[in-house]
Formats: sequence, C-alpha cells, structure tokens
Amino acid sequence: MGASIDCRDASVEQDRAKSDPAQMTTHNKVYVPGRSLSSMAAIELSGVTKRYTSFGFFGNRSVTAVQDLDLTVREGEIFGFLGPNGAGKSTTIDLLLDYAEPTEGSVQVFGNEIPDESVAARERIGVLPDGYGPIGERTGREHVEFAIDAKDADDDPDELIERVDMRGPDEYPVEEYSKGMAQRLMLAMALAGEPDLLILDEPSTGLDPNGARTMRKIVREENARGATVFFSSHILEQVESVCDRVGILDAGQLVAVDNLESLRSETGQSAKVTVELSTVPSDVPARVGEIDGVADVRTNGTSVVVACRNDAKAPVIAAFHESAADVTNVTTSETSLDDLFEHYTRGVA
Repeated sequence: MGASIDCRDASVEQDRAKSDPAQMTTHNKVYVPGRSLSSMAAIELSGVTKRYTSFGFFGNRSVTAVQDLDLTVREGEIFGFLGPNGAGKSTTIDLLLDYAEPTEGSVQVFGNEIPDESVAARERIGVLPDGYGPIGERTGREHVEFAIDAKDADDDPDELIERVDMRGPDEYPVEEYSKGMAQRLMLAMALAGEPDLLILDEPSTGLDPNGARTMRKIVREENARGATVFFSSHILEQVESVCDRVGILDAGQLVAVDNLESLRSETGQSAKVTVELSTVPSDVPARVGEIDGVADVRTNGTSVVVACRNDAKAPVIAAFHESAADVTNVTTSETSLDDLFEHYTRGVA
C-alpha cells in the first residue's frame, strides 16, 4: 500500500527517515454522562508553521502546508480534525509524531517538546496512519504480537484481535488482506499497550459499515477508559457521532474550533429548512435572505435550502407560503457537521 502524501516532497522523507523504521509498523465513545475533561493538554501546538521545498522542472518553490497553527486538545477529549484534501491535516499529524519538524513554533505532546522529547511522547501514543498498512508474509497475529512487544506491553493478542473482529483472518498472511482487513489489523496494533493518546488518521478507510461501527465503538471504549483521541476523517457523520470538539483546517490554517453547538451558534446555522417548490420565483431567495436570522440561502433546481437560527424557521417558512410559488414540501432539521464544514471551507467564515 502506497503512502498518501499531502503537500510533501523529498524533504518529508528525510524528516521521516530519522524515526525508528519499526515505529511506522507499530504505530501504524460509550459516552459517559457527566464525563469531565482534564484541563491538562494532551496536544499543544503554538504558532506552528511548516514549509516544504517543492522541486519542479521549472525550479523550486516553497510550499506552506501549515500556517501559524494554535491548537490545544485536552486530556480525555475526543477531538475531530477536519479539512479538505491538502489542507494540512496529515502534515500536522506528522509534526505530532516527529515525522517532520516545524519550520516555526512549538509542538508538545503531554508536555513533551517535539522533537527533543519525542521518544517519551511516543511511548504514550498509539497510531493508525493513513496510507500505510502491514506488508509481507507474516500473519496478522504476528503483527499484533510485534506491536505488543515493541510497546513492552503485556496485552493478550487474542483480546486485541477479537476487539477488531479479526478472529480467523489473523492467521492469514497480511499480503492476502483486503484494505478493510488491513485497517482493522492496524487499529489492533494501535491499541497495544493501552496508549494515553490515540491518533487515528482516516481510520474508516476501506471499512464496510460493520467495520466502521466497530471502529466507533472502540473509540468510545478507549475514551471511556481515559484515552485522548485525535481523530482525522473525511467521513463527517462519523466525526459528528463521537467527537467532543472539532477543528476545521483550510489551506493550512485553523478556521474553526469548538463543539458543534457552539459552531452552529457562531455561524447562525442552528437549523436548516428545505423547501420544495413547483418553481422558484427569481425574487424569493433574495427576499428570504433578508429575514433576520438567515445565514445562507441556496437553490438547487426546485429546492431551496435555508440555513438559519432556530427562531427564524417560522418566518422563513411563512415567506415561502406567502410567495407566488406552490410549496410542495417543507422539512426542517438540525444543521449537520457537513453543513458547517462546507460553510467554513468555502470562504464564508
């Protein structure tokens, strides 16, 4: 399985090379009511910038993958880290794991300065990396046993294999694995040693719905025992279902970070009203957009979707009924993470 590299060049591989080669192989919310989060930081990035040199036929140029990033993830938190392709998510994870060094700024994991104290930090981290998987003729079980040994842990490999539903396939050579099977195995390896911090980079890649459900269950279980989870994914419904807070990265900059309710409130998009019409009069979207509490109006064929505050839903619906158009259907819903993600990454915020 090849690596998926985001805004990288040869200098990234030089940064990675100093890491223990075995590290990549090893490191690849039942929600608790009233669960309190620690005020201590599991992850602390301050003024972090990462630039790479891109080598091209017409000359070299500097590429900024992450720009002036300030981010704190508290101990015991499930944090969703989101962004479009090329936004800098993978680069940020590389910085946390000391696979790349910041051009500017400070990176700390559990108070350990990266890269100077990366060995101490890495002892407390389990990683499911994106774009890397088990290779070779060894069985899945042998990979899990290797991960346990590398962590100097006393986990029962059978229990880890059982948790990711790999009983049976664990006896096969990993070269015979599908992408989903390899992903489950890498998750089992990441769990070795009961890490204090789980870094999951696109953990649902290749998983079927049952596999994705198992992954979410494990995230909740690990968090319930006290682990911090840093969760990067493009499947927003999964992030929404497990995360305490989310951060949205766009073009290397953090454009939003908070819990979903606060983000909905901040954008004025607590609710979404979808109105189906026989036809959409040209003046209706503009008139609806002038209603107090309306943040966004979009037309798609004979449908109009309005993002607004909860108290604006009734005036919005009334405006459509008072128009010359025939209203055929009206639905209301809570604004989803997908809606907020689109808002922050299309230049509205």
